[in-house]
Amino acid sequence: MKKVVLLRHGESTWNKENRFTGWTDVDLTPAGVEEAHEAARLMNEAGFRFGIAFTSYLKRAIKTLNIVLEDMDLLQIPVEKSWRLNEKHYGMLQGLNKAETAAKYSEEQVLIWRRSYDVAPSEIPENDERNTRKDPKYSDVDPKLIPLTESLKDCVNRAVPYWNDHIVPSLKTYDQVIVAAHGNSLRGIIKYLKNISDEEIPKLNLPTAMPYVFEFDDNMNLVNDYFLGNPEDLAKRMEAVANQGKAT
Repeated sequence: MKKVVLLRHGESTWNKENRFTGWTDVDLTPAGVEEAHEAARLMNEAGFRFGIAFTSYLKRAIKTLNIVLEDMDLLQIPVEKSWRLNEKHYGMLQGLNKAETAAKYSEEQVLIWRRSYDVAPSEIPENDERNTRKDPKYSDVDPKLIPLTESLKDCVNRAVPYWNDHIVPSLKTYDQVIVAAHGNSLRGIIKYLKNISDEEIPKLNLPTAMPYVFEFDDNMNLVNDYFLGNPEDLAKRMEAVANQGKAT
């Protein structure tokens, strides 16, 4: 049995402020740090011993993973970082408050920008300070590949090939793998793994720092998937994610 844990980062400063974050490199809140510790506790109790880890280029995911690996005494394992696991790029929405944006443009429009499969927000201009093509951390990436906005479909088109080309091959060597990333990059992978339709994927609310376990047979057929943790806590965190785009 092969097992992959998908872990969204703990609460970030902009999660707390209810802002569109995207590729903006914000930090964890103290609550987010505690969420990461709790995730590690759950995985320790479940007996996980990862052989390799994957994460994005964004510090909220990297720090979540570092906390988890330290708490699980796994700092020695290899960690592979890729921009392809970054959050969806929210274009001109990045930095805006979701509730205020919903009040201005309607909750329905914000839901489309947040969750629709193939509609992207407006691009940020090339000269915008939020343009990550200028960020030194992406110096090893072809600037043409760095987005100025994205839909979930765009996110799928970069995250799923990374899953197939890097994460799946690692399971030939390791029985257990962890991927610490973001709500939308992970939603894209989950959509692919569970064959969720374009119409149904907006309903998937991925909570912060709750381990989502995927079990595969030796031929990488999905056998089972489930969250670790208290079901009531899971439902509460999922509801909080769903409510982020509401005007009040």
